[in-house]
Amino acid sequence: MSPIRNRILRAACLWLTLFSALAAAQNVIRGVVHDPAHRPVPGAQVTARKGDQTPRESTQSDANGEFRFDNVAEGAWTVVVAAAGFRPLEQQVLVAPGKAPVLHMALQLAAINETVTVSEAADRLKAQTATPRVLVASDDVGRTPGADQTNSLAMITDFTPGAYMVHDMLHVRGGHQVNWLIDGVPVINTNIAANVAPLVNPKDVEELEVQRGGYSGEYGDRTYGFFNVVTPSGFERDHQADLVLSAGNFYSTDDQLALGGHSLRFAYFASVDANRSELGLATPISQVIHDQESGAGGFASLLYNLSSRDQLRWVVSARQDHYQVPNDFDLEASGVRDLDEERDYLGGFHWTHAFSNDLLLTVTPSYHFNGAHYLGGPMDSPFILDDNQRSNYVGGTAALQARRKRHNLRVGVDFWAQHDDTFFGLTANPGGGVLTQEERQWAHSSTVYADDQFQPAAWLTLDLGIRLTRYSGLVNENAASPRLGAAIRIPRLNWTLHGYYAYYYQPPPLDSLAGPSLEFAQEQGFGFIPLSGERDIQHDVGLTVPLRGWTLETDNFHTSARNFLDHDVIGNSGIFVPLTDLGAVVSGTEVSLRSPRLFHRAQWRVAWSNQTAQGIGPITGGLLEDAPAGNFLLDHDQRNTVTSVLSLSLPHNFWATPACQFGSGFLNGDGPSHLPPHWTFDLALGKEFREGWTIAANAVNLANTRYLLDTSNTFGGTHYINPREIYGELRFRFHF
Repeated sequence: MSPIRNRILRAACLWLTLFSALAAAQNVIRGVVHDPAHRPVPGAQVTARKGDQTPRESTQSDANGEFRFDNVAEGAWTVVVAAAGFRPLEQQVLVAPGKAPVLHMALQLAAINETVTVSEAADRLKAQTATPRVLVASDDVGRTPGADQTNSLAMITDFTPGAYMVHDMLHVRGGHQVNWLIDGVPVINTNIAANVAPLVNPKDVEELEVQRGGYSGEYGDRTYGFFNVVTPSGFERDHQADLVLSAGNFYSTDDQLALGGHSLRFAYFASVDANRSELGLATPISQVIHDQESGAGGFASLLYNLSSRDQLRWVVSARQDHYQVPNDFDLEASGVRDLDEERDYLGGFHWTHAFSNDLLLTVTPSYHFNGAHYLGGPMDSPFILDDNQRSNYVGGTAALQARRKRHNLRVGVDFWAQHDDTFFGLTANPGGGVLTQEERQWAHSSTVYADDQFQPAAWLTLDLGIRLTRYSGLVNENAASPRLGAAIRIPRLNWTLHGYYAYYYQPPPLDSLAGPSLEFAQEQGFGFIPLSGERDIQHDVGLTVPLRGWTLETDNFHTSARNFLDHDVIGNSGIFVPLTDLGAVVSGTEVSLRSPRLFHRAQWRVAWSNQTAQGIGPITGGLLEDAPAGNFLLDHDQRNTVTSVLSLSLPHNFWATPACQFGSGFLNGDGPSHLPPHWTFDLALGKEFREGWTIAANAVNLANTRYLLDTSNTFGGTHYINPREIYGELRFRFHF
């Protein structure tokens, strides 16, 4: 070998050696330590070890919760984080040249008291100790048959006692006025029965928190249920994307692309989705006729930790849905082709500032647009309807939370303004135009509140709150809503007895009839006066029993409502106008059971409710019609409901989720008889294979049981339970 070639080879070996040494020197492990609200945790002890070897690398997170280990060897490492007040956390990381992923160490609070845990997370509801609450995780949604479909609310009805769908609307505890929050951003909405499309795609749910009463003074616009959707922040993803593709009978598909990632201080999550099916709304007969639905939507969340004391988060979402209003044989033969088109846009912003560990300020401005456009077809008779309702809401909340000794105090303000632009048109068929009318209405609400959670003893927690509201719209109203709750932990047994007594005020819909539309209503035998807000008194008593990993929760509630908000239709025109009954009484008992992991393979959840929903006439506001005074059963009165979901993890990465639902039957006409009881069964089967691939098959109403669900006078007049739906789903997670 020539001397020149030897020198070249020696030089190449030297450079390769230097390059390898340089690459090894650049191997780093870095990350950030966060609390449950993704806020930085400074001063956490961080330890890294390679296998079982010693010595170990050790450091502390800095003021921004960040940590870093330089010049570490290649291979598998284990990072362990410990901090006062949090559970220790362990995470694996693979160190390789040229790769330096940012670890997200999300600590969970070590406190046993769940109320404290909830109060620490900025995107959770602030709960009283007496609050009946259900938590549904993303795996529950993704593996429960039908629950992850865009236009499904099974993630609520399958796990929440007393929650069910009837005439295409969600009902909880005998009412349909519910509130949604997305990552703590309130979705302001006073409309009733205007929309049937859900506000959120279940595939975007990281965790769903459901409350059914006992709300703290911070909440209170809607009595019957609060749903807070916690979406992925992006910190739990390392530049990962999820692609979901599905196909099923009724020519259905429901697809989504979601992606997320993070740096040390910044995280993002975004998704786009589209869906369509020949089975949309509940049908008036057992056959599916003229019932196509389609929709598209998107969601994005941006989170930035400006410092250890300041966190910023932006949330935006948009949806557009198109429904054919289903027909029966006669309507289809006569050429009726009605449509319902809906739009929904949301934007919100969180600023959380920690003055100290015990003093926290949260400011949340938000915007919400909600639109529903009912379009009658050219063959409708005797009237063709064009009803286009558009609502704009702008609001903001500011809350100051202070913890001192045995007190956890929250004070705050809540303001929103509403502008409605409604076009109402009726065309006689045959005969030509009858009326066209456009109305623009304004309303606003301002609230101040205070709520203190006081623990005079280790076994006793008291909740005291007050909410003062001023509403101005078509009516002007003031409301004072006191709240009182208590929880007693029974020593040794560790059982918790809880109860509360509370007042609530719900602002009315901004609906009115005037001019030609009022004249038309009067010709049909109706009148209209502005609606007043609903005022409720609600009390609960319940018991939570933990036993060897099982959790049993029972709750008995009673709601007395004045000016009970409901809705009805003008003749056969398809025009839905809200109304208020003189009152309503809803009472019942709810039981939920959740098992631990059984045999390392299974978890079982059961929810049961027995309730009575009773109205009190006459009608006092909104659409005035001939209604008798006295007590009557509401059309969504159903005495008993049961849901059961069994989650099975099987060998070889298979899983199965059988679920069943029972209803004792809704009111039949004006009652007092009820429709027959009914059962439905669902099943999901899936398998994870290779890396990041999941395939699943879902069947909803597996036995194809068809029965009359209700006889309400909405869209179709009567509704049959949906036929069997079968669809396959493919999920692929990949890095980008």
